[in-house]
Order: sequence, then structure tokens, then C-alpha cells
Amino acid sequence: MSVGVVGAGRVGPALAASLALAGHRPVAFSGVSEASRRRAEALLPGVPRTDPAEVLARSELVLLTVPDDVLPELVSGLARTGAIRPGHLLAHTSGRHGTAVLDPARAAGALPLALHPVMTFTGTPVDVQRLAGCSFGVTAPPELRPAAEALVIEMGGEPEWIEESARPLYHAALALGANHLVTLVAQALELLRTAGVAAPDRMLGPLLGAALDNALRSGDAALTGPVARGDAGTVAAHVAELGAHAPDALPGYLAMARTTADRALAHGSLKPEAAERLLRALADGAADGPGAGPDTRRDPGGRS
Repeated sequence: MSVGVVGAGRVGPALAASLALAGHRPVAFSGVSEASRRRAEALLPGVPRTDPAEVLARSELVLLTVPDDVLPELVSGLARTGAIRPGHLLAHTSGRHGTAVLDPARAAGALPLALHPVMTFTGTPVDVQRLAGCSFGVTAPPELRPAAEALVIEMGGEPEWIEESARPLYHAALALGANHLVTLVAQALELLRTAGVAAPDRMLGPLLGAALDNALRSGDAALTGPVARGDAGTVAAHVAELGAHAPDALPGYLAMARTTADRALAHGSLKPEAAERLLRALADGAADGPGAGPDTRRDPGGRS
């Protein structure tokens, strides 16, 4: 098929390049910024840049790879202007949206697909390699499911069917696991530098790799550290140090420590009396920290 890309950010050119390896023909892309042009030229050499309507005019399969909040208006605008023709395969890559966001296009005769690659993208050729074995969150009408899954497999991915109603929860889970992980790691790197560690990345790499592997294999059974052990004194010392040296990191530490305590308690690795001491230490830290206010959480004994 002829393939067009509307929104030449980091995702679209990589997907089009992977489809080219499977025998399809990238024919046009649209992108506003100079960075978009450079990315597309690196991954799709010789493919011309044009406006979105012309991309659709040249393409049988159109990849809509724009930010989530931009997608509804883009689809409505393309439908209003008559750029969409019957039989167009229209695939967006938003994690949040299913196919309902493509309803204006479907009314114009398009065939709607939601193909979300569960991967972070760099905007470089390495992205094409990373698609090998990558999961895709796939949503499509039943009659288009074989086509959607075939496209994912041609890109080297693994299709995972996501119901329309489950898309927001599915996307929240991915954001929680991947986007917030980057924030946590960046904060840990900063704190280690503040503590005088010369190569914090070298120190964290093996630890975080092992923690991730253990978590994926064992879930809550992989919990370790002072919160999971019930070391309230150590946690109180952490809170004090963060309050003194990195107050911006303290709210996140408190929130994650509480969640970790809750999960360890539910799993049975943390005893109720130890959890009560931990929650008191965390409540004291919240009371002393930035934006402090009354702590209304319930303790393990059910008291407010």
C-alpha cells in the first residue's frame, strides 16, 4: 500500500520506515517544524513533505501521529474539508484514544484503526529496530481486526487487543510505569550527585535493572528496602534529608512510600504494627514538608 504520515514527530516516520521494510511505499508526510522535516528525511529519504490533505490524496494507508489532544480536531477538520475518501485506512497511534475519535472519518467512508506502539521513541533509525517484538495496543472494528493485527506484525510488533472502553486505563498504566519511571530515575540521579557520587548512572544502572527484572517477574513479592522492611527510623531520616536538601523531591517520596507500604501490607511482607510506625513517620514528614496540611489517611487499624 501507499503510506502517508500526518504529523512527522518521532513516531510516524519510524512506523512508516518499518512498513517500507515490509514492502509498503511511503509516499508523503506532513510536519510543521524543521525538526520534523529532518527526522522524516533521515528515516524516509526521498519522500516529499506536503500538507495533510495532499498526504491523504496520495495514500491508501494514513498514519495520524499527532499528540492526543490534537487528534480529535485534526480528524474533524480532514472530514470537513473532504480530504477523506471511502476506503482510506486511517490509523492513529494515540494510546488514550480508541477508534471513536475517528468517527467523523468513518462517516466519510474511512476504515478506522488505533495502533499504539508501546515504546519510547528517539526520532532516529534505532526506533525501527526497537519495534521488533514491541507490543501494540490495538483497537478496531471486528471486521478490521485482521488488517490491524497484520499491519502490526508487518512492523515487527506484537498486537494486543484493547477494548475501546479500556483505552484510558490502559494508557494511564503505561504512563505510570514508563513516564513516571523517568522522573523517578532523574530525581535519583540528582540526589546521588548532591550526595557526592561521581558516576550516579553507573551506580544506578545495575540496581534499577535488577529491580525492574524482579518486579516484572514477581510483582509485589519483589518489594524491598526500608519501607517494605518497616524501618520507620530510616524512612524518617530520608524524609529529613530530602526536606533539607531536595524539598522538591519530598512529595513524590512520601507518596511512593505510602503506596509501597500499602502494597507491602496487602502482600503480607509488612506487618500492621510496622506499617503504623511507618505511616506516622510519613505523616510527620508531610506535616513538616512543603505544602503541609492535615494528614487524613487511615492507619492500618482503621483509625482516621
